[in-house]
Amino acid sequence: MAMHFIFSDTVVLLFDFWSVHSPAGMALSVLVLLLLAVLYEGIKVGKAKLLHQVLVNLPTSISQQTIAETDGDSAGSDSSPVGRTYHRWYLCHFGQSLIHVIQVVIGYFIMLAVMSYNTWIFLGVVLGSAVGYYLAYPLLSTA
Repeated sequence: MAMHFIFSDTVVLLFDFWSVHSPAGMALSVLVLLLLAVLYEGIKVGKAKLLHQVLVNLPTSISQQTIAETDGDSAGSDSSPVGRTYHRWYLCHFGQSLIHVIQVVIGYFIMLAVMSYNTWIFLGVVLGSAVGYYLAYPLLSTA
């Protein structure tokens, strides 16, 4: 395996079945990784926006200390507003964790693809990241 960037139309990416042996296959692989990089940037911005919405919608009178206190006090009473708020916060946190795992997996796939040292793959990932950031970043400022 070459440990420097090469311009080639043959490469094996991530799995044995993703073996590229033609210019058309390379173009398709670059497109797939470009879209994967766009998705990665979209998930990253979407996760930040979701976290912001959760923090804005959480009542200001509820603090982490109150949530921790109600965890022990209202084990059997989920009908209180604080208990419902805690469960809503927990579900949002769980969703954020799942989104984070998806983001990490996609990020490692992209990193491993770039580690093939194929210049076309590298350029596709860089372009996809730039396009994804360009498209997703304005979403942070919208309400």
